[in-house]
Amino acid sequence: MSGIVGYVGRRQAGPILLDGLKRLEYSGYDWAGLAVGSAKGLFVRRAAGKLRNLEASVRLEPVRGTYGIGHTGWAAQRLAGKAPSSTGGSVAVALNGRPRNLRNLRLKFRLGARAGATASNEEILAALIGNQADGGAPLEEAVRLVAREIEGACSFAAVARKEPGKIVAARRGLATIVGLGQRENFLASGIPAILHRTRDMIQLEDGDVAVLTAGGVRMLDSDARPVGRSVHHVQWDPLMAEKSGYKHFMLKEIFEQPRAIRETTLGRLDEATGKVFLDELGVTVRELRAIRHLTAIGCGSSWHAGLTAKGMIERLARVHVEIEYGSEFRYSDPLIDENVLTLVLSQSGETADILASQQLAHERGSKTIAISNAVDSTLADRARGAIFTKAGPELAAASTKSFIAQLTALFLFAMRLGQARGQLSAASSRKYARHLLQLPELVESALDLTDRCERFSRQCRAGKVLFLGRGIHYPIALQGARQLQELARLPAEGCAAGEMRHGPMALVDADLLVVALATVDEDDPGSRLRYEKTVAQVQEVAANQGHVVCIANEGDERLRPYAQEVIWVPPTCELLAPVVELIPLQLLAYHLALLRGRDIDQPRNIAQSVMAD
Repeated sequence: MSGIVGYVGRRQAGPILLDGLKRLEYSGYDWAGLAVGSAKGLFVRRAAGKLRNLEASVRLEPVRGTYGIGHTGWAAQRLAGKAPSSTGGSVAVALNGRPRNLRNLRLKFRLGARAGATASNEEILAALIGNQADGGAPLEEAVRLVAREIEGACSFAAVARKEPGKIVAARRGLATIVGLGQRENFLASGIPAILHRTRDMIQLEDGDVAVLTAGGVRMLDSDARPVGRSVHHVQWDPLMAEKSGYKHFMLKEIFEQPRAIRETTLGRLDEATGKVFLDELGVTVRELRAIRHLTAIGCGSSWHAGLTAKGMIERLARVHVEIEYGSEFRYSDPLIDENVLTLVLSQSGETADILASQQLAHERGSKTIAISNAVDSTLADRARGAIFTKAGPELAAASTKSFIAQLTALFLFAMRLGQARGQLSAASSRKYARHLLQLPELVESALDLTDRCERFSRQCRAGKVLFLGRGIHYPIALQGARQLQELARLPAEGCAAGEMRHGPMALVDADLLVVALATVDEDDPGSRLRYEKTVAQVQEVAANQGHVVCIANEGDERLRPYAQEVIWVPPTCELLAPVVELIPLQLLAYHLALLRGRDIDQPRNIAQSVMAD
């Protein structure tokens, strides 16, 4: 995923654009560019690598003007070896996404003189718009006509030398946000880019074209008809998008997790009765009672959240749950229909594979419920209903607080479904409500482990890591491995603990660290059995001279003889223990990455929102 920003007003645009791009670095990129306009023309600067290289270029060759656009992107989105480019003569374009048919459009409109065979997507798009503008079309009409020809999810913004003081943006499937100011207006692909400048924003709908000037904003639909879009006042505190004294956004977001749980639970749970209220769910009690099958679709960490939710929902609501990767589901022939409810999970609500999977689910007649951190996202807009997580902006690429907020929202959904179907008694509802309301304090207690995790990280000499988990803890083993891969770039794998003898045991040697999730809910017979099996596996690894770290309940001394380290976390019920276990895994990944000199907030080749392949 790329990032785009825009500004038009009275101030110098260059510093505002650079600041906005910096706040979108979580999107991932390996090059950046901007175009700033004034009465004297358009001034373009671009640079490969980190944003600081673009800043250096602008210092060497300053750009002056009161309107402009900027973007970041990936080298994979342009031809190998070609310098980033966003100009097409009289027009400059900032592109977010991967239109599928620009090469075909280049041939269709015979743009050889404007954009050669090695032209980047941005150059082709700028040439297409310039071609329309040279024929006499105003910039907004040129953008609209080109946008209608594009296939694939994207959004883009354009400025033209002949029309100073104007930015035109189009949405074709990816989020595009207009920020409203006093005699100035802003554009961005993500709220954090402009949150510190305005909290009054308009989310473009698919097919919309927005015309921004210093004096105001006009909106057109794909047929050039004027349309009105509601202004949304963003509730996020701008300070939430700052590091607030933490060394990295990721560390700050790890410590914000108790608040994310509280905010996601607030107003949705009656402690006295245990009843759950999900006002935006969009599905009636009658429909919930009729559910016989449920599908959950996610990518990356959201898939792990869905897999965790499978255990919650099947236990509390007695409904069978299938878990699907969005990247696979969209190309499959799924066995779903109007009797299947589909959960679509995406922190950003803009993950292309999830949006395509949602569309397929709708085509098969299934109702979809969005689990997202973005109220105005495409995913939520297209869904029958939603459960919004209240994590606030997450600016580190690695998912921490948004993942834990997803688990919280999914647990609430599991309780609500169980209550609607008569599977969760009043007494059980009250019990689980107490556990959920206590969870923020337990997470705060687990966060006190940061010094211990740092000390262990300094001692760790492992070249590869294997995470073990049974049952509902298995997805957390997968999540722990994923974050270690992303952050520390260590070979890591999550394994269902019962599968150790079916291959992974052959990996046990002095170079392998095994991290075992070995908490227990003493009130749950199934949990006690799982714990005994996990202890046996830890003993087997130790007998083969393997190094083991155990995540266990406070005071559990049984594992100490077999483990290099036992990291104790406070106990809770079996279905919420994965949330508490997650904290030391996040801290270990963070400190191991820090000691290896890795880029914590923007890991190599990793983006927070991912386009489809």
